[in-house]
Amino acid sequence: MKLFKSVLALALCSVIAGVQAQTELTVYTGLEADSLKKYAQRFNEDHPDIKINWVRDSTGVITARLLAEKDNPRADVVWGLGGTSLLMLKNENMLQPYKPVGFDRLSAQFSDQAPEPSWVGMNAWMAALCVNTIEMEKKGLPMPNSWQDLTQPVYQGQIVMPNPSSSGTGFLDVSAWLQLMGDDAGWAYMDGLHKNINRYTHSGSKPCKMAATGEVPIGVSFAFRGVRLKHQGAPIELVYPSEGLGWEVEAAAIIKGTTKTAAAKTLMDWVVSPKAMKMYNEGFAIVALPEAAKPVKHFPEHAQELLIDNDLAWAAEHRQAILSKWQQRYDGKSEAQ
Repeated sequence: MKLFKSVLALALCSVIAGVQAQTELTVYTGLEADSLKKYAQRFNEDHPDIKINWVRDSTGVITARLLAEKDNPRADVVWGLGGTSLLMLKNENMLQPYKPVGFDRLSAQFSDQAPEPSWVGMNAWMAALCVNTIEMEKKGLPMPNSWQDLTQPVYQGQIVMPNPSSSGTGFLDVSAWLQLMGDDAGWAYMDGLHKNINRYTHSGSKPCKMAATGEVPIGVSFAFRGVRLKHQGAPIELVYPSEGLGWEVEAAAIIKGTTKTAAAKTLMDWVVSPKAMKMYNEGFAIVALPEAAKPVKHFPEHAQELLIDNDLAWAAEHRQAILSKWQQRYDGKSEAQ
């Protein structure tokens, strides 16, 4: 009996020691909230000694928070934030360069190509329209096929889209329109679209969710959310406008100043691993490791061919000016935060 108690005590001590030895990483993210548990669990299958403490909000909010904390960083790692945001952080000298194991196998289009990369891509999310077919028929509305279609008077008050100041999806749309159409024509297009906007949300997912429940017929959102809602039986069709789709890369980086560099590097190695890329591919058709990409139901075939030639560096450089101009012109229809 004494021997059993001794063995039990030793076992308990080992467990306690293991818990005490666990490194905790503060990870800032713009990932969808319903993805966080899965991402952490998959990582912990391989690295149970590292605990992830998520700090999650929309892309714009997380980006602003990181910039505000520049002189006193609270995050160790960013996992799942737009590449444009990480380019801004890199320009502010806030990222710790690190080349993860397997980096050379990633698509150059979706990662930092500096000799010492500061951020790595995970997957690309792309614009889409979520269209409620029941509401469209009920209201006698034609199915839109292009961005320009959304400026037709028949859609007045029938469209919801994300605010680009708080939503990465909203910003990728605005950035894409300016790159596709040019500055003057791009802002003229947004003037026309604004007339038909019911409201601007502070979440990239919300317009699609609103369309799925019939609150509005058309939500300007992104394909991942639309695909998931369609899987769940929502009466929506996904429309990929004919002019081309804005997109953004979800990416990861180590925040300069972390005292947990070894654990942060371990996480970054895992972020670009084949296992992680297969996990991203469960919801995204385009991932940074091309060999890991398999077709995803309800995504278009050859999804990458629909993407515009997106200049992420230009978007990062002009982000603040674009947002300032957008707010002056359109913020009156934004929902309260």
